[in-house]
Amino acid sequence: MNWTQRQITLTARSRGFHIITRDVLESLPEIANIRVGLLQVFIRHTSASLTINENADSDVQRDLESSLNELAPEDFPYVHTIEGPDDMPAHVKASLMGSSVSIPIADGRLLLGTWQGIFLCEHRNKAAGRSLVLTLWGEKR
Repeated sequence: MNWTQRQITLTARSRGFHIITRDVLESLPEIANIRVGLLQVFIRHTSASLTINENADSDVQRDLESSLNELAPEDFPYVHTIEGPDDMPAHVKASLMGSSVSIPIADGRLLLGTWQGIFLCEHRNKAAGRSLVLTLWGEKR
């Protein structure tokens, strides 16, 4: 079994859900050489998260953002407010969504479903680039 690990920085994105499947694939061409394996994508931040969800209809991303805003509104009486009104809700949303996703690999391809993609969930109004750790483990073809 072989291990490959790479850190990448995504460009800054606006608040919302952004598909990053292509960014991940372009950063880790070694996936094409894996017969069977697993890719873990981990985000190194506490105010953004990752998810796998539908990539065919952008209404899904808008509805997810709206739903999370209802669960963690900016006008809730948070104690941690030193970094602005969007910071603590971002931490709550990141905790709910999670900091990593794992995707099985077969014959050099991610085994995502037909309508699935990897998404960066940006929970801050103004964020810098986000750092990811990509860890690939598998048996070569």
